[in-house]
Amino acid sequence: MSTLDAHFHGRHGVFSLDAAFSLPMHGVSALFGPSGCGKTTILRNIAGLNRMAGHLRVGDTVWQDEQHSMPAHARAVGYVFQEASLFPHLSVRANLDYALRRARSDQDGSETDSLIDALGLAPLLPRMPARLSGGERQRVAIARALLTRPRVLLMDEPLSALDGPARDDILDVLETLPAVSSAPIVYVSHAIDEVARLADTLVVLDGGRVLAHGPTNEILTRADLSLAHSEHAGSVFHGRIAAHHANTHLTEVDSDGGRLLVSAPPSPVGRTLRLRIAARDVSIALSRPTDSSIINHLPVSVIDICPDPNPGHRLVRLAAGKTVLLARITTLSRERLGLVPGMTAWALIKGVAVR
Repeated sequence: MSTLDAHFHGRHGVFSLDAAFSLPMHGVSALFGPSGCGKTTILRNIAGLNRMAGHLRVGDTVWQDEQHSMPAHARAVGYVFQEASLFPHLSVRANLDYALRRARSDQDGSETDSLIDALGLAPLLPRMPARLSGGERQRVAIARALLTRPRVLLMDEPLSALDGPARDDILDVLETLPAVSSAPIVYVSHAIDEVARLADTLVVLDGGRVLAHGPTNEILTRADLSLAHSEHAGSVFHGRIAAHHANTHLTEVDSDGGRLLVSAPPSPVGRTLRLRIAARDVSIALSRPTDSSIINHLPVSVIDICPDPNPGHRLVRLAAGKTVLLARITTLSRERLGLVPGMTAWALIKGVAVR
């Protein structure tokens, strides 16, 4: 089986949990929701650190059911906490060697060296943890977790203790992990920008319950969920680099909804990208403009038009190919354009607004 299937229920202290979901055994799956919604409790149940009723199947192996529960030390998980829990008396190299000794199968030196190179750890190997920055410690913690050869890598808000530059550095590292390790990642966060950038699958939690789970863009653009109506509402496009124009410093990206020009550093043609487009950065026109500074014009059809927390605004869900795109416009604009479901239109997106 190629999924992680879980259902945990019961009480842990004063907290009540009843959460069931299924995650793919590849890529990044995010548990998302406000503080106290049950994200970390679920992660600790997967690791076997909490003992609640329910079941857990990882691939074709049952880790927990109503009759038995595999002890924590027998579960092949890597765990990265908010604070990098490195052994303070061991160098970076010795911390990694400790993980290698715990690995469940032999690894050759080239595999370890590849991971060290991918995470940029070579200059850090002789240092002690006290001489590392917060971002450097977290990179070492990620490498140490991966070197144990986990079936599942659990990450509990690994960016929460980092400042802006260090946070961006670790986000860059996290994006590369699916290419470095085949272990699925279960990622806990309450920051929507992290989820949109990293996650392929999204589980939305509130009050110990699962509100929704599925592909990230499908969940982000559902009108019946609060994510689509938040200040940071947006859509996620998957694309492939088609060209880079050195004279304009713009990159062409082919997506299901059409070709986009974005401000991005040069990257190899063919590389896949995940693009986030905020709802507030999408305008709508009935015909393709010829005299606008906005360089991205995507043909779309109106799926539906929904109320917004601001009574002067409307949330418009648009179909750009098979991808759902969100646009937040004023109620007046909707009335002037005469927008109704089923209409064809053009979505206008600034190149500088695509992340």
